[in-house]
Amino acid sequence: MDHKEERRNCVKVGKDLAGKYLTFRLGAEEYGLEILKVREIIGLMNITSVPRTPACIRGVINLRGKVIPVVDLRRQFGMEEVEDTEETCIIVVEVTAGGDGVEMGILVDTVSEVLDIAESEIQETPSFGEGIDTGFILALAKAKGSVKILLSIEKVLSQREAAEALLAVRGVERKESVVAGAAE
Repeated sequence: MDHKEERRNCVKVGKDLAGKYLTFRLGAEEYGLEILKVREIIGLMNITSVPRTPACIRGVINLRGKVIPVVDLRRQFGMEEVEDTEETCIIVVEVTAGGDGVEMGILVDTVSEVLDIAESEIQETPSFGEGIDTGFILALAKAKGSVKILLSIEKVLSQREAAEALLAVRGVERKESVVAGAAE
């Protein structure tokens, strides 16, 4: 690919991805999610573990009567685990699993801010070599003096994780309805 073609691709990526992003931190790195995928941000609450789910699924929460699976992004990204803090929070996002819109929570170290990222600040994801999967990265943004990794939440929470989390939620909901039925 020549320099002109590479520049045209970067401009196209910038135009397609410019917009508002919710930024958050995992360790020293800052990430961004398209704001339209974000439903709400909640403080850390009691997370109920669900047996036989992948290690990246921390468990489920009861959010105003709705059971929502929570994925620990540190575990998902193979990062070192740290203790939860007062700043640890859950970003509730909507993803598609099996054709259905599913709300899922992602556990992050801290939420930073909503940024309006211009097309001139967006750069295509560089190649990290053969065998390195970067398909979950939309692009990189150079904003406010640092690089933000813009994520495709659909790809971060792959179809497999979303489906497994949905099954875990349905299992918890069934268990709760059986317990409620037995109590009546």
